[in-house]
Amino acid sequence: MSQKEIIGAFTDLGQFLSQFSEKENIKNPEVKFNDAFYEDFIALIALSQSHNGWFTPEQVYFSIQSWAEALTEKNLNEWLSKYDFSKVQPKTVGLILAGNIPLVGFHDFLSVLVSGHKVMVKMSSNDQKLLPFLAKYLIAVQPELETKINFVEGKLESFDAVIATGSNNTARYFEYYFKDKPSIIRKNRNSVAVLNGKETKEDLTRLGEDIFRYFGLGCRNVSKIFVPKGYDFKAFFEAIFLYGDIIHYEKYANNYDYNKAVFLMSLFPLLDNEFLTLKEDSSYASPISSVFYEFYDDIESVKTRLKNDSEMIQCIVSDNLIENSIPFGQTQKPKLWDYADNVDTVKFALSI
Repeated sequence: MSQKEIIGAFTDLGQFLSQFSEKENIKNPEVKFNDAFYEDFIALIALSQSHNGWFTPEQVYFSIQSWAEALTEKNLNEWLSKYDFSKVQPKTVGLILAGNIPLVGFHDFLSVLVSGHKVMVKMSSNDQKLLPFLAKYLIAVQPELETKINFVEGKLESFDAVIATGSNNTARYFEYYFKDKPSIIRKNRNSVAVLNGKETKEDLTRLGEDIFRYFGLGCRNVSKIFVPKGYDFKAFFEAIFLYGDIIHYEKYANNYDYNKAVFLMSLFPLLDNEFLTLKEDSSYASPISSVFYEFYDDIESVKTRLKNDSEMIQCIVSDNLIENSIPFGQTQKPKLWDYADNVDTVKFALSI
């Protein structure tokens, strides 16, 4: 099948997803196969939290809306226009997906298929329902895709390349196990924000979105803040106050209570607003409900630090303080061409 047909199928999927939002689901009679999928998808969204306690309707709807906005014909064509697909020899690419946030592996799934290859997908036990449902919709729209999409439960076999996402520990296993295959192996990464004290309340409120979306479970969530020496966190705490309802979610509250207790028993000094703790720490990976911070003397030292630690960093958020940084509030709204770990997945797919 042609790439144009594949793009058309994903465009139709984007139109299907555009019907669903946390505020209101609005059925569009012009969307293909709605009678077969619309009500079932609403039911699946409602059940997602029973499959994974972190997948609340709010978070699932946010992911769905993000993909609805991305999957337009204009965006897909703009993204793919810089690549040459004329020499693609169809292969089978194994995908080992993470499950920390809803549909976290969808971009890999999309990238491989639009490149002309087949996907063999091993889902995370934490996110087993959403992607297979969307795959069924794609196949309904474009039946030839059925020969290109395969979900497996056991060990991956008979594949030509692999994209695997996991922890630093599992990455070592992946690197050994897939040493004879072309691969992209993703490890733990974290995102940081760099402040200079001149941020507006609106900036800091948007930074709260980067911290709290998906309860902080994503690699694009800000888990570390660099601030100038003497920085007063009062304005920061005031700006993020509107996110305080997060503490009413039991799983988050349990993590808040536990991690705060561990910090206090270890006699670590903390800043605390009753739903987020701030701890001075040189590490990047903070636990759920906590953000680490670090003071700096000059911005150049931060630039050097982040450059040296680039393999540990997913996103950098700032008001243009750092080159190629992301504006506040945008970390969980990547474009199709914003690749995880800055590794071009489509380029990889074209190289195998």
